[in-house]
Amino acid sequence: MDTLNDDFVFLLDALEESRQAQKHAERARTALKKAKGKNNSFWGHSRYGQSGVETEGGVFGCLHCRGLVTTERLLSGVQNRNHCPYCLWSKHVDLAEAGDRLSACRAQMAPIGLTLKKSRSKYRAAQGGELMLIHECQGCGKISINRLAADDDSQMILSVFTASQDLGDEYRARLQAEGIVMLEAEGRELVQAQLYGSVRRN
Repeated sequence: MDTLNDDFVFLLDALEESRQAQKHAERARTALKKAKGKNNSFWGHSRYGQSGVETEGGVFGCLHCRGLVTTERLLSGVQNRNHCPYCLWSKHVDLAEAGDRLSACRAQMAPIGLTLKKSRSKYRAAQGGELMLIHECQGCGKISINRLAADDDSQMILSVFTASQDLGDEYRARLQAEGIVMLEAEGRELVQAQLYGSVRRN
């Protein structure tokens, strides 16, 4: 009989704890709804338009890898961060030009290759120039190029470069039609030199 009473008391306690947990969950849902109404940037409409959602502390969560990313210029070396430094994915926020943040698409953009920014200087070497990421929107298919940031993962950049070598001729023709020349396999040393400095040969 005592065992039955103990079991009954245990079930009542468990039921009360469940009710308390439900109350806490409901309060959390209410708080999130209020936050959504007050601050749209928390839900992915930030003034930076990064690949995730920005919080007040200059940090956003990447929509692709879920990593927390800082927008601090001292770390990234760029004015407006537009991609995650860990997975290099971005978000389609620009419409006509970089930084306008006028696109209604808002889909994720995959890093598909590397290119070199064209230089206006006639003294710059043909194979010189700033290393840039090529992104393709997974929603509307738009292609764009974006500056690398100082804290971007070098190994991930090399992985994107390696994977880009498997893109077909039609893909390359499409990029060229948009004025983008993707770096080919022979550009590996150039990529490594820009990422790590001069490359030593054995």
